Amino acid sequence: MTAIELVGHDELDAACARLRLGVQASELHGSLCGYLAGGARLGRQSMLAALQLDGEEVVLSAQDKTLLDRLDKQCEAELADPELGFEPLLPVDDRPLPERAEALVDWCRGFLGGFGLAGAEAHAKLTDDAQEILRDLGAIASSAFDFGEESEDEDALIEVHEFVRVGAMLLHAECVSARNGPGNDTVH
Repeated sequence: MTAIELVGHDELDAACARLRLGVQASELHGSLCGYLAGGARLGRQSMLAALQLDGEEVVLSAQDKTLLDRLDKQCEAELADPELGFEPLLPVDDRPLPERAEALVDWCRGFLGGFGLAGAEAHAKLTDDAQEILRDLGAIASSAFDFGEESEDEDALIEVHEFVRVGAMLLHAECVSARNGPGNDTVH
């Protein structure tokens, strides 16, 4: 992971606004992670085309192209990290709780969209556990939060965040294993 400079939430959010993508950083990151977790790879296709975010004749500057390339490499490396270091790209912890919760909802919405764009071949072979993770991510993606006791809400957000983090890695491991064929990858 140290070979690439990590893309941060604010840096990606600024690029999303500059490129008028219609999504914020967390949703874009979720879309890319879902696409990769679903077993797809960008190859020569641009990220924006693969994620169907290229509706407005967007002309990428060299800086924006480099940023998106870094994001792709970062997501691929983190999802496959044997140390389980993957993290959804969300606002930093000192941001208000409602902002972070909404970003997690956006991330899940993006993840499901990207996962769907990856194709149905591996998805048809998903285990019951993987299908349940997708259903749970769908429930999170359609959530609206009611906030009450701040410390309880913070704890709940941490639990949901951890579920999303681990779920994304498990889906990635299962779909990559399915793509590579039996015996080529071990799912933990």
